[in-house]
Amino acid sequence: MKRYRNEWKYRLYEADLAVIENRVAAVMDLDFHSGQSGNYEIHSLYFDDYKDTCAKENEAGVSRRFKYRIRYYGNAPDTLKLERKEKMDGRCHKDSAVLTRQMCQKILDGKADELYWETEDLLVRQFCIHIMTRLFEPKAIIDYERAAYVEEIANVRITVDKNISVSDNVAEFLTGNYMRYPVQEKSEHVLEVKFDDILPGYIKSIVSNKNLKQSSFSKYYLGRLKLQEIR
Repeated sequence: MKRYRNEWKYRLYEADLAVIENRVAAVMDLDFHSGQSGNYEIHSLYFDDYKDTCAKENEAGVSRRFKYRIRYYGNAPDTLKLERKEKMDGRCHKDSAVLTRQMCQKILDGKADELYWETEDLLVRQFCIHIMTRLFEPKAIIDYERAAYVEEIANVRITVDKNISVSDNVAEFLTGNYMRYPVQEKSEHVLEVKFDDILPGYIKSIVSNKNLKQSSFSKYYLGRLKLQEIR
């Protein structure tokens, strides 16, 4: 049975960033991806079908939808993750599978039919089927810096994403050699709060800051809008 988690998103401005992060850091620990600076880079390649269904459903606010992305951290794309993120009535569920660089390259080279027979992973096979039948293809690269905090007992995760950018040079996803375009103003960031059923009161009080406004926010969708704007 799939378990869906709450995912609250907020636009966070520079003036409030230090205050919020200090409060979060006082009660939660940095996650294992964090380096000495406390931040790490995330690179995600998003896919959509020939109708741009994922982008259009996001714009329309369809209550049940999904999207695929391939992701790696830092500057070493040797191990990547394929993720299918589903949303239902405002709650999220994510399935993931490990990809090698060679598997990812096959997807980028249009060889999903070969990869389907070479893997036994059900998620990868499902993705390959969608590539072959619904013509899913890479549409945008979304990059950003993340600081992530966790509270393991209550299974709460708070992330602050900064310097979000987009590129349509999808062929260079694994090399990192592509032009990036800012998705937001430099002073604007994104705060996400993810939890199962109950958000502990001492954490809820942090995001109840009067300057934080909860909103629907899709990095992929805003990235696609930015690409349309600059073309």
